[in-house]
Amino acid sequence: MPRPVILTVDDDPGVSRAVARDLRREYGEHHRIVRADSGEAALEALREIALRGEQVAVILADQRMPRMSGVEFLERAMDLFPRARRVLLTAYADTDAAITAINVVDLDHYLLKPWDPPEEKLYPVVDQLLEAWRRAPDRPSTDTRIVGHRWSARSYELRDLLARNQVPFRFHLADDPEGARLLEAAGCDDRTLPVVITGDGKALVEPTDAEVAEQVGLSTHAAAELYDLAVVGGGPGGLGAAVYGGSEGLRTVLVESLATGGQAGTSSRIENYLGFPDGVSGAQLTDRARRQAVKFGVEVLTTRTVTGLGVRGGVRILTFDDGSEIAAHAVVLATGVSYRTLDDVPGLTTFAGEGVFYGAATTEAPSCTDEVVYVVGGANSAGQAAMNFSRYARRVVMLVRGQSLAASMSHYLIEQIEGVDHIEVRTGTEVVAAEGEGHLEKLTLRDRATGEEERVDAQWLFVFIGAQPRTDWLDGTVERDDRGFVLTGPDLTPSSSGRNGGREPLHLETSLPGVFAVGDVRGGSVKRVASAVGEGAMAVSLVHRWLENR
Repeated sequence: MPRPVILTVDDDPGVSRAVARDLRREYGEHHRIVRADSGEAALEALREIALRGEQVAVILADQRMPRMSGVEFLERAMDLFPRARRVLLTAYADTDAAITAINVVDLDHYLLKPWDPPEEKLYPVVDQLLEAWRRAPDRPSTDTRIVGHRWSARSYELRDLLARNQVPFRFHLADDPEGARLLEAAGCDDRTLPVVITGDGKALVEPTDAEVAEQVGLSTHAAAELYDLAVVGGGPGGLGAAVYGGSEGLRTVLVESLATGGQAGTSSRIENYLGFPDGVSGAQLTDRARRQAVKFGVEVLTTRTVTGLGVRGGVRILTFDDGSEIAAHAVVLATGVSYRTLDDVPGLTTFAGEGVFYGAATTEAPSCTDEVVYVVGGANSAGQAAMNFSRYARRVVMLVRGQSLAASMSHYLIEQIEGVDHIEVRTGTEVVAAEGEGHLEKLTLRDRATGEEERVDAQWLFVFIGAQPRTDWLDGTVERDDRGFVLTGPDLTPSSSGRNGGREPLHLETSLPGVFAVGDVRGGSVKRVASAVGEGAMAVSLVHRWLENR
């Protein structure tokens, strides 16, 4: 393993050499001593250290440096190496600097210069910090970086993957100085974009979702072959089933193709969920649920796509897209729905991820600052997105096919939208064409009543229309309605009832005994977060009945 680094930065060459000399004399055998003469040079050294996969144990920075103070440098260094212990060097007592450093960069020590003799004033401090660094548990990396092009669908998909899985990251444009430096340090160029650089310095060139997930610490492979309960889908219904399954002692695995949370996880604010009078973002709510499930021993698999469901002996078999399998005594289907795409609009499919997004795409909101954003849809998800984008955009235009929002949107949300001056609601309007070079640049809108068309400049279009269940992989396995929603309990056709030795299916049970469906994917369900969570909890009680009586 490479030796941990002790880095010192001071703009005075004499002081810089002296502190490096003293550190090398005492710690050089087991640590690599790196010195820099400015904050900028030190940050460059830290980036190279990160790319090489090395660790930084202690950073000593002079406060009184031109262009970048010690506190400013330490604050930026924390993004690269949050576990490194931080020491501020100063030539005299500077109370303001000390207080700022303690509050801003969680300073570990404040050291006055000169430190002679180092045996009394320097080494005891560094010894203590090195010991604290060794004892501290590893923390999730906060410096995963993506280098790509602004209007790149794949770059957007990777940003969305990390953001929805609560993995901190930074996005750098390939033609920016920082992006160019990262590509050079990683030995890549702009022909191999996007490039993901993990916290330990590993460069992933045009990686798959599974490769990225594995490198940032997400579980992608099952630890066992047989479970009591397998939950397919990590939205509110799936998380509810996983939490109750784990808390009641069932060995439970939750499988999600992208990230836990589903559509609810992308909502900027949910204000009608019980127990949150001030509202809660979908990301916050589902992240808490995920951590709660893990606390109860649930195994969560990310970026795994289930492509088949079957029966083998007394267990249900889930097949993944790579051909691997897991078995479970019972299965809960909670795959939710996806937004319907506007495939019939000429030119629009060309710009998916390049100005056209299906769903909230919350990672893109800050990029919309001072620009015009178009939102298609008139239900709650579209309204929540419009409110969120209004915090950044100069103007938000909602395009609604119907004649009002009242038929599909909650009253509280309509009132909020009416209270924002720069949100414009255009009812009876639809998108009929899209144009652009490399990314969306123009839209053609049509008034449905008059047929009049209008061509507008547009770089951002977010679509929230319809709901399509993700159930093609269940074809021929469980009974579905004509729109693809899974039928359960009393909604099953007579030919499906009475299976399994004459037993009528349980309330949330599908036509395949021991397999249950909850949330939006279930035919006839109420499309609300609270009802999905409730169905998930109810499904676990039905799973117990199934396991006891089969």
